Amino acid sequence: MDSTYYDHGSPAERWERARMFFGAKDYTAAARVLTGLVEEVPEQTGPRLLLARSYYHSAQLRRAEAELRVIVERDPVEHYARLMLGRTLQRQGRQDEAESHLRIAAALAGDFGQA
Repeated sequence: MDSTYYDHGSPAERWERARMFFGAKDYTAAARVLTGLVEEVPEQTGPRLLLARSYYHSAQLRRAEAELRVIVERDPVEHYARLMLGRTLQRQGRQDEAESHLRIAAALAGDFGQA
């Protein structure tokens, strides 16, 4: 498929297409749709978080980390982004960096037994 397929349609149509690809576990295709959408609406957390998740599941861990860091910088209490950032760092063998994000995510989720 050429890139026009991934960029075609309104933002809402592309969001639904990305979610369809993600749901079908075609994470690379989801990321291709979401990259353009995130560039178009960079302030929206939903598309950026799904892009990070797509990168994570397709083992593009540096890209996932970059997107998650943008979210956490903008919204330090976004607990799922914190959790994903911690897990992304863990998968890269960066356990020490991961720990603080995982502790914060647990606390934000109300899981004080793990914090």
